[in-house]
This record gives sequence, C-alpha cells and structure tokens, in this order.
Amino acid sequence: MSHAVPLPAHTWPQLEPGWVWLCGAGPGDPGLLTLHAVNALRQANVVIYDALVQEAILEWAPQAEHIYAGKRGGKPSAKQRDISLRLVDLARAGKRVLRLKGGDPFVFGRGGEEAQTLVQHGIPIRIIPGISAGIGGLAYAGIPVTHRDVNQSVTFVTGHDQSGNATGSLDWQAISKGSQVIVIYMGMKHIAHITRQLIDAGRSLSEPVAVVCTATTPEQQVLETTLGTIVDDIATSGLEPPAIICVGQSVLMRQVLDWQGMAEGQAPRDLDPLGRGRPAESA
Repeated sequence: MSHAVPLPAHTWPQLEPGWVWLCGAGPGDPGLLTLHAVNALRQANVVIYDALVQEAILEWAPQAEHIYAGKRGGKPSAKQRDISLRLVDLARAGKRVLRLKGGDPFVFGRGGEEAQTLVQHGIPIRIIPGISAGIGGLAYAGIPVTHRDVNQSVTFVTGHDQSGNATGSLDWQAISKGSQVIVIYMGMKHIAHITRQLIDAGRSLSEPVAVVCTATTPEQQVLETTLGTIVDDIATSGLEPPAIICVGQSVLMRQVLDWQGMAEGQAPRDLDPLGRGRPAESA
C-alpha cells in the first residue's frame, strides 16, 4: 500500500510564542479543514474554540489546552470582549494561541472584532480563512449558490443584529430586487420576520427555499419548502439551529445534485429542474 509523500516542512508557517492565529474550522466536517488550519492545530498550545467546532477537529491538537468560548445563539457564552481580552492575555503569557471559529472567521464570525482588539494591544496575528457554511453547507446539500441558468448575484445576510433582534438595518427591498439568490445565516429565530420582508418586497410565495441544519455533519438535515410555507414547515419539522437558509431558484438544483442522497442509492428527482431544456454538455 502506497503512502502519500508529506509536504516539505519549510512550506508551513510557524506559530510562534506570543502570536494569535484566527482560524476558520469550516462548517463542521473535519475533512473541510484547510492545510493551514491543520498546521495551526498541530502547533498550538492553547486552542480557544466556538460551539460549532466539532470535537473531532480538536483531536488534531492533543498537545494543547482546549478552552471553550461558546458563541452559540441562545446558549451560554462568554462576552465577546472577554474572549478578545483573554486572547491578549494568553499571547502576552507567551502562549502559541489558536482562536478556532466555525466557518470562516470573517464571515459573520466576529473575527474582525477579535483581530482588531489584538492589533490594538500589539499582539501579532495571522488570519486563516475557512470554508463558510453559506457555501460549503449548501454544497453538501446539493445547492450551488451560483448557477449560470439561475443567478449572476448572491447576497449573504445575517438574520439578527448584535442584540439578537431581527436585523433592522438591512434594506430588504434592495436585497430582494438586486439578488436572485439570498443566503441567510442565523435566520431561524426570526424567519417569520424575514419572510414577511421578502414577500412584501416582491418575492413570490412559491419561491423555493432550503433550510440546511447542522450542515456537513452526519446529523445534517435539509428542509425544502417555499417562502409561503417555510414558517409552518419549520414549526412542524422540529428542526433546530444552526442552520443556513437559501432563497432562490438555485434551491431547485438539489433535485438533481443531491450527491449524498445519490450515494445512498437515490435517483435524481428531476434532470432538468429549472425547465430550461439546455443539455448539460452544451456550451
């Protein structure tokens, strides 16, 4: 049996004492870690991680102290300022600090706030991007966020503001008219408000919507619904966050691109869900 040749050690950056690396752990599946993330996990002696980081990912850092930071909607969590200042204290103590965040640290992950605090206190940092759930999670559900027969734009929004209330600063009229596909993070709590805004802005009651819960993990669940029925469907489904919600015609592509279902022997439900009639191999 052949073995993969290891990458040369000199190609990887070194996590030095007193540094903090802010790293995206991806949407859940440990296989979606970047190589830079694995390199960081293997060097850190302190890992501060969020609730959405899978335990299997932490197993890449058996040598490190693991500190739980929470950051799960509706669950007990440390205050953001306390987390940021603890990173400062650990770095000043000479630790090799890895701040591990679900998804990508700069996509609704407060990574920018933590990085800003570290820089203000003179702590050297490195940013390691991760696969965001709004892209990777939907891909695991068989939903491409862009498809040339569907959309030339996609908008990513958050379902709540800093206080946890429905986001009041978003111009739903502009979003509705300007983006064919809308991807909503952390939107289940305020889904009634969000759908009402989109419908009032002109989106159709029959527009396809998918809710992907616990994306990319063995517990992943996908609800296919519409703007007109999503509130009732979520209520009766028993689904719970974390979830990504996708609004738009690209949701229909799951009918042919549900690759996990096909791996279990399910046949595609519709080879041309968009009804465009263009052969897949055409230019």
